[in-house]
Amino acid sequence: MESLLFYGFAAVAVGASFVLVSMRNIARALFLFFVVLFAVAGLYVFALADFVALTQILIYVGGVLVLLLFAFMLSNKELLNQLQQGTSHFFALPVWQALAVALSFLIILVYAAWQFHQHEPQWIATARNAGAVIKSSDATVQHLGIHLMTRYLLPFEVISILLMMALIGAAHLARKGGQS
Repeated sequence: MESLLFYGFAAVAVGASFVLVSMRNIARALFLFFVVLFAVAGLYVFALADFVALTQILIYVGGVLVLLLFAFMLSNKELLNQLQQGTSHFFALPVWQALAVALSFLIILVYAAWQFHQHEPQWIATARNAGAVIKSSDATVQHLGIHLMTRYLLPFEVISILLMMALIGAAHLARKGGQS
């Protein structure tokens, strides 16, 4: 079952990324990017990198993706109007795609919760027996924090300034479009 979940996450990540780069609608592409980031976080869990998976969800999904959504919503009023008009009937293809993705995630989550409740997966037991599990006494997170605040402080701050400039530029374009 672990192999099936791994290949499922990999297929979702690769398939959604292919659809993402071929999409013309930026809003739908951003939501597909959300799916890709969650699938990659699932792959990180299988690589026994729980901290990286949680960091991916918190930073990229919680921060970067929300920033991109706000920048998109503030800057592109014409595309938002097209999205609001959209299709008026219930059996539109994007609705079924969203329903299929939501149901598949629900099935995976319910099955994983049921499996973890019943017994521990073999890959976790194997990693624990091999000594490949990071213990809470290890100072990995502390080392990561030290590197982020010393060695990688400049790139970290440059990225945050770049993202803030994108948001300020989107707000300026949105305000400029409303005044003319």
